[in-house]
Amino acid sequence: MKKMINQIDQVVKEQLQGIAKAHSELDVHLDPMYIVRKEREKTKVALISGGGSGHEPMHGGYVGKGMLDGACPGEMFTSPTPDQMYECAQKVDTGEGVLFLIKNYTGDVLNFETAVELLHGEGLKVQATLIDDDVAVKDSLYTAGRRGVATTVLAEKILGAAAEEGYDLDKMSALAKHIANRGRSFGVALSACTVPAAGKPSFELADNEIEFGVGIHGEPGIERRAFTDGDTITTDMMSEILDNTPYERIVRRWDNNLGEWQDESWITESLNSGDKVIVLVNNLGATPQSELYMVYRKVAEILENHDIHIERNLIGSYCTSLDMQGISISVLKVDDEMLSLYDMPVNTPAMRWGC
Repeated sequence: MKKMINQIDQVVKEQLQGIAKAHSELDVHLDPMYIVRKEREKTKVALISGGGSGHEPMHGGYVGKGMLDGACPGEMFTSPTPDQMYECAQKVDTGEGVLFLIKNYTGDVLNFETAVELLHGEGLKVQATLIDDDVAVKDSLYTAGRRGVATTVLAEKILGAAAEEGYDLDKMSALAKHIANRGRSFGVALSACTVPAAGKPSFELADNEIEFGVGIHGEPGIERRAFTDGDTITTDMMSEILDNTPYERIVRRWDNNLGEWQDESWITESLNSGDKVIVLVNNLGATPQSELYMVYRKVAEILENHDIHIERNLIGSYCTSLDMQGISISVLKVDDEMLSLYDMPVNTPAMRWGC
C-alpha cells in the first residue's frame, strides 16, 4: 500500500489539521472531531451532516455559507460518535433548531438518533432526516434499507439555501423528506478502494469484471458482471435509476413536542415524461474527468429520449470512496422551489458559485 499518509491512526486528524490551515473561515475541532463555520447568521436553522471519512469532499468540504453549518467526520468508513454530533450542534445552534441530515447506514443512524435525544434533553429543537437514495440494493452489509449516497450532496445544497432563506425547522424537515423521496443513485466500480487500516483492496476484480451496484464503502451491489464499454455500463445504470417501481419504507422521525420517535411511511416518487431533474455524475475516487464527461453525454441522451429535462448538472468528485475507480450517477427530480434554492449562492471549500 502506497498512500500519502503517516501513521494510520492519525490519518483523519492530520487531514483535519490540513483543512484548518487551508481554510481559515472554518473552525476545526479535533476532540471531539467536527467542523463548523466561523461566521454564522444569528437566527437560522442549523444544518449538520456527517459520516465516516474517506468520502471527501463530503461532508467537511460543504461547510460554509449556503450549505452546512457543521460536519462531523468519523474515522475512515466509520460512523462519527454521538458526542461529536452533540458538541457540533451545541456550537452552531442559534435557538431556531438543528436539522441533522443522515446517510442511511446503521451506525450513522443509531449515533445521530442518540445525539437527537441528548440534545432534546438539553432543550434544543432538533430534527433528523434520512437520505436513502441508492437503488442498487436493500439491506446491504451496512444498512437496513437502501444506502444513502450522493443525493446527500444535492440535499445539503438545497437545504442549506433554505436555511439561509429563513425556513423554520418544520419546513426544513418537510423539504428534506421531499428531496429524499425524489433522489435516486447507482454506482459501479472498476476497481476497489484501499482503506489505510486494511492495507489492501477491499475486494478483487479481474481485468474483465466490474462490481455493478457497488456501495461507497466497497459493499457489493447487484452482481459482479463482465466489463463491456462505457455506453453499455451507463445505459444499464440508468435503467436501474429509471425503474419506476415505488419504494415504500418506514422511517423514524423525531417529534419535538412529544419527545419521542414516530414511524412514518415514505414512498419514492416516480420519474415521468416532462419531469425536471438535476444530474450528478460523481467520481468515486480514481476516475478521470474525461470519462465522467463521456458518461454524462450518455446520461443526457437517455434522459432526452425519455423526455426528462436536465435543468442543472454537477460532474466531478463530490462523494468519493477513497481511491476506488468507478462512478455513481444521481438523478434528483426537482420543482421550481428546489431549483431556486439550488441556484442560490454557496461558498464552501468544495462548492462555490454566486458569491
